[in-house]
Amino acid sequence: MTFFLQLISNLMVMLFSTGPANVDGNKSRLLIPRSEDFTVTGDGKSSQWNKTIWIEVPLLFAKSNNYQTKVKILYSKRGLYFLFYCEDKRITATMQGDFLDLWNEDVIEIFLQPNPSVPEYFEYELSPLNYELPICIYNQNGSLNSWIPFHYEGSRKTQHGVSVQGGEQKSNAEIHGWTSEIFMPFDLLKPIMNSPPVSGTIWKGNLNRIDYDNGETLWSWQSNSGDFHEYAKFGIFEFE
Repeated sequence: MTFFLQLISNLMVMLFSTGPANVDGNKSRLLIPRSEDFTVTGDGKSSQWNKTIWIEVPLLFAKSNNYQTKVKILYSKRGLYFLFYCEDKRITATMQGDFLDLWNEDVIEIFLQPNPSVPEYFEYELSPLNYELPICIYNQNGSLNSWIPFHYEGSRKTQHGVSVQGGEQKSNAEIHGWTSEIFMPFDLLKPIMNSPPVSGTIWKGNLNRIDYDNGETLWSWQSNSGDFHEYAKFGIFEFE
């Protein structure tokens, strides 16, 4: 019976999407399927990822390095799972530590706004060298004030991993692409998230990438001016 219920759920996701996991053909609305918890390895090989399909993240502006960028998202009782694939030719990243200015080098970025009525959201960045930047941001008319997590451990700490295709995981290595996998616990999102999402819960957010092979190149699930902090232009995440 469990198998048939899951099969029906997967078919519903496909039937009500014209793009990967979009709802009713609305490119600014994304349905996030429910999953069991699993171990993050950085390569996306867990069978839980079969419960959803890839979302293409388009180039924000026309650039010469039109690399493919795509992502999958799931959620469980404990948190959110993200799987990014970034086509690439070179790891343009040198920073060797967490909580650094990772956006100045190759990076993926996730924005989550559980309560769209307040100008507060969570930003998460991960580099191809597997260094992270989790921050909470208060954005008052473009004036940003941000905090990094305190007592960042235990049930509040993310799990993340990166695997590299076609080369070594080191600065300036020539590669074919890189895959990043992230578990983001709901405990980390308190207090901007009052309670964990359930079926039908609506959040806002965006999915982004920056690459520096040929100058700065930007990708964004939801279009903006190039400033990823334009939260009024975030898309909608709907929890299945």
